[in-house]
Order: sequence, then C-alpha cells, then structure tokens
Amino acid sequence: MKIPASLAFVAAVAVASPGFSQTAPTPKAKTPRAAQATPTPAPQNDAAPANAPPGWVARCSSASRDAPLECAIEQTAVLTKTGQLIVLLNIRVASDTRQPIAIIQLPLGLNLPAGAKLQVDDGKVSDLQIQTCEQRGCYANSPIAPDMLAAMKSGKQLKVSFQNLGKETITIPMPLADFAAAYDKIK
Repeated sequence: MKIPASLAFVAAVAVASPGFSQTAPTPKAKTPRAAQATPTPAPQNDAAPANAPPGWVARCSSASRDAPLECAIEQTAVLTKTGQLIVLLNIRVASDTRQPIAIIQLPLGLNLPAGAKLQVDDGKVSDLQIQTCEQRGCYANSPIAPDMLAAMKSGKQLKVSFQNLGKETITIPMPLADFAAAYDKIK
C-alpha cells in the first residue's frame, strides 16, 4: 500500500474526512493546524468494518512452548476508505524489567527532527525521537514513565502528534476508555 507523497493531504483526510476511523469510538479531533482550530467531532463512516475490535487489544505470544509469554496492547488509527495506517501504538511490558515500553508507527513523509509527541488530555507532553523509517512507516519507541502510565489509565484521550514535511502539526486522538483494563491484562 503506497502512502501519498503529501502527508499534509493524508492528515487533512485523516482528521477531517468521513473516511477516518479508529478501532474505538471516535473522539473529538483537531484539524492539522491544531493551535488555530477548534475541536470538531470526527464523523463516523458506515464503511468501517463492523467486526473491528473496540479500543485497546491485548495480545500475547511466545517464541516456543518453553519461552516466556510476551504480551502487548495496541490501538490503531487508519483511513477507512484505503485501509492506510496513520498511527499504530503498541505498548508492551518488558519481561526482564517489567517496565512498559511504547512503540509507535507513524506514516512516511514526516519532519524527522521534530520527532513525535504524546499527551494525555491536556497534561504534560512527552517528546519522542523518531528512530528509523522503512517501507511501512517511521518508528519511535520509549519507556513509559510512571506518571504517563498513571495519566493514561485515568485519562480520556491520548494525542499522538507529529509534523509533516511542511512543518504542520498533525494530531491524532487515541481513546483511552478501555486502556486501564487492557493494560491490567498484560502487566
């Protein structure tokens, strides 16, 4: 699946069109120029798959029967019409340290020096460095601080922000309604 050259177009479509959906009920979204716009509800699309899992999904796997289980929870935001992934947020608990680690997949066409940002509701912003890009997208990962984890458990919305090549900030909302219950399954 090819990602359009203009991420500004993708972000505008992702936030403002009826073709944007998430695996959970869609919260209020902001336009790409978030600082200048007022929040507007993201419309629902009848073309969204009816069997899409709601919110955060927990998954566990093991390399073999004798290996320990590795568990993670994840949530995605995709364009419904094309199926293009905009954000994939995966949180796993490292088996050796028992600390949560976030792995975020973003689309291609980013302003890499700006990195990515995570913010729960209107709380503290956490900066993430984008570490690598490949055919499927760009990736950032970071341990989740205890205060951020507590905010995610009690918060309503996680905002994932990044800049396109035109240095416009794009904010993708990720609902946190069922985050605490999903995280309790993997900790």
